[in-house]
Amino acid sequence: MIAVCSFEEENTWWVSKHIKKPLRSTVLSVSWHPNSVLLAAGSADAHARVFSAFIKGVDQRPEPTVWGERLPFNTVCGEYTNSSGGWVHAVAFSPSGDALAYAAHDSSVTVVYPSAPEQPPRAILNVATQKMPFVALIWSREDQIVAAGHDCHPVVFQGNASGWTQAYSVDDPDKHEGGAQDAESSALNMFRQMDLKGRTNTTEDTTIKTIHQNTISYVCLIDIYIFSAGLTPYVVPSGSLKATPAKSPSSAPAGMSCSLTLDIVSTIDNADPCF
Repeated sequence: MIAVCSFEEENTWWVSKHIKKPLRSTVLSVSWHPNSVLLAAGSADAHARVFSAFIKGVDQRPEPTVWGERLPFNTVCGEYTNSSGGWVHAVAFSPSGDALAYAAHDSSVTVVYPSAPEQPPRAILNVATQKMPFVALIWSREDQIVAAGHDCHPVVFQGNASGWTQAYSVDDPDKHEGGAQDAESSALNMFRQMDLKGRTNTTEDTTIKTIHQNTISYVCLIDIYIFSAGLTPYVVPSGSLKATPAKSPSSAPAGMSCSLTLDIVSTIDNADPCF
């Protein structure tokens, strides 16, 4: 179930309407369309769906989109399945609202381009990766998506309705000094320790050469910056996507509006604090 809430000024309380059908499992993620009426949801039944959350008397009727025109509350505007049956951890509309991306537990990212209401989509593009599952994603541009999750570093995808590819990784551990060599050495040492002592060297086994030392559970766009939250938050300019670890709020970008009490810093010098 998804609860869509609105505030009644006359009674000074919040009320909710519920989206129930055809949801059959836990809802893991939701994302609003730019028109603030359509709502995407990813769930544990391996589906990504687009619903109408239009509330009469509260919302202004939106302009027609590729998802539909007259859309009563709980109308299903699109329903898509992960082919491997993996949970859909994250969903996000493109900046224009004309495409939907979702990340599933099979480590894939899928981008859907609808054609017209009640018509098959003009393209459903799936990008399979060798990464661990992504649990968060965001569009930084109409042709670029940033996804992150259990691999502890963001991955950038680029493309359009003709095709999408995995472009590069931000804070890629293999590109750190000695990263690939250390990984090979660590694997060799693990088997050596198992052979000689019947155990692994836990010190080397737990070394992670990324800024984030655990799963990245959230990413968002702040002006021209992408903010990711895990054990260690950081901010990167969305143009270059180069990671900078958190140090002090005194160097945060000017004009940034933040509600979380987290220390973050960007690569911009002489900027004002955001807290």
